[in-house]
Amino acid sequence: MSKLQIEIDNGSGFCFGVTTAIKKAEEELAKGTTLYCLGDIVHNGMECDRLRQMGLITINHEQLAQLHDAKVLLRAHGEPPETYELARRNNIEIIDATCPVVLQLQKRIKEQYFRGSEGTEVRGDKDSQIIIFGKSGHAEVLGLVGQTQGKAIVIEKFDDVKQLDLTRDTYLYSQTTKSLDEFHRIIDYIQSHIAPGATFRSFDTICRQVANRMPNISQFATRHDLILFVCGRKSSNGKVLFNECKRLNPNSHLIEGPDEIEPEWLQGIQTVGICGATSTPKWLMEQCEKELTK
Repeated sequence: MSKLQIEIDNGSGFCFGVTTAIKKAEEELAKGTTLYCLGDIVHNGMECDRLRQMGLITINHEQLAQLHDAKVLLRAHGEPPETYELARRNNIEIIDATCPVVLQLQKRIKEQYFRGSEGTEVRGDKDSQIIIFGKSGHAEVLGLVGQTQGKAIVIEKFDDVKQLDLTRDTYLYSQTTKSLDEFHRIIDYIQSHIAPGATFRSFDTICRQVANRMPNISQFATRHDLILFVCGRKSSNGKVLFNECKRLNPNSHLIEGPDEIEPEWLQGIQTVGICGATSTPKWLMEQCEKELTK
């Protein structure tokens, strides 16, 4: 194994939003503060364990409702307005680590849904619809749908666009970590099928820090005999990037940590590339490298 050439992808690792959320958590915990986090701070079990050992307490929305006079961190994915209202009622101090890209997207969707300086709801719901290309139930998507009082329609994949009523004015947005190519396919379909007289506008809200990883990781995957894609299995972004690796290099394996590396994968292998998602910490990829050089 020691003769292996191993490269860790420089472009992999936490995105800006996740880095900021973790830094805010570490700063609060360093003060000795009791800090709660609403949902996993990042879709990576080992990083969550590291922060849990530092004192971070992960809670769900039901537990939040029972909490009073406490300090709660909102992770990069963002939250719907109801979460902030609940925090005000329960005297909860919010440490808001919502990614700036997500915040801007929430604002744009809310402004589309509410018109006028008085915040009057757009009338005639049957005449207009807000579509969000994203994963149903994903934390970021729940926050986006929350900006529309639950009225936005979520489509998860290209085929879902065929079920839409395109006789209505349609406003299309995307979860920040979705595939740029698939988003453009959806735009093309709606443009060619929208009814005469109906308005269609699309807003490219995909984070370029994430989208730009696709071409980079594509090149990386072709450079090595074996690809180890280190990622929590809950990560949406990780699934997209791993599928791209697998498409270009069939000898790609998704692992959550070094203990999942199978010795038989290394038979006849000269070069190994280690990469990961926006939720994968660099230290975890380095642990995988150490496992290979034992």
